[in-house]
Amino acid sequence: MYAKGTVRYQPLPLPDRVQKPDAEALASATAFRDYMRKRHSVRDFDPRPVPEAIIAACIAAAASAPSGANHQPWHFAAIADPQMKARIREAAEEEERAFYAGGAGDEWLAALEPIGTGVEKPHLTIAPWLIVVFAQRYGLTEEGRRYKNYYVPESVGIATGMLITALHHAGLVCLPHTPNPMKFLGPLCGRPDHEKPVMILPVGWPADSATVPEVAKRKKPLAEIMSVFGA
Repeated sequence: MYAKGTVRYQPLPLPDRVQKPDAEALASATAFRDYMRKRHSVRDFDPRPVPEAIIAACIAAAASAPSGANHQPWHFAAIADPQMKARIREAAEEEERAFYAGGAGDEWLAALEPIGTGVEKPHLTIAPWLIVVFAQRYGLTEEGRRYKNYYVPESVGIATGMLITALHHAGLVCLPHTPNPMKFLGPLCGRPDHEKPVMILPVGWPADSATVPEVAKRKKPLAEIMSVFGA
């Protein structure tokens, strides 16, 4: 993270070791793969409250992500306030109306049809939490001077993926939501102008009647997404 003055490289012995023998590592990787295959993006939420401590622990896990120059250019606004959630839903649905009324091309709408999306976004108010992910374009020192952040989209993307994984590990579900524009989210969440909102994650327990699109279970085979160049 950013620090004033001259900061020099100082190596530390690796503080934590979680390495395993090959056979145990393969078993762990396979079990984790199977567990992550049970992760689903869900639109049907149970309004039952989720303790803030669970959300905080998941965000803390996301904050352990690697980042360019270790500047950690992210902020996570966790929202349970009903009025704030209603404001976000109102703005998101306004944008969705424009999108489905012609803002999107025919090809895009055809791609979305099997997913079953539409203008109405009740999950934005039913889910007990909304987590708004902000990307920090640049940082500010205590004196208000700018300093550069590096690889911001990549760093925030990694942290967001770790957040989604942590939420799943806690037994929660979420739904990545990226309405555009989202400029109103900064003032609503009290964030500075140099932080850009990039995603909203409705978070909660799945409703008893929750469903997912059948097409969402169709994943590309490993041979199609992996290339191996052996020794």
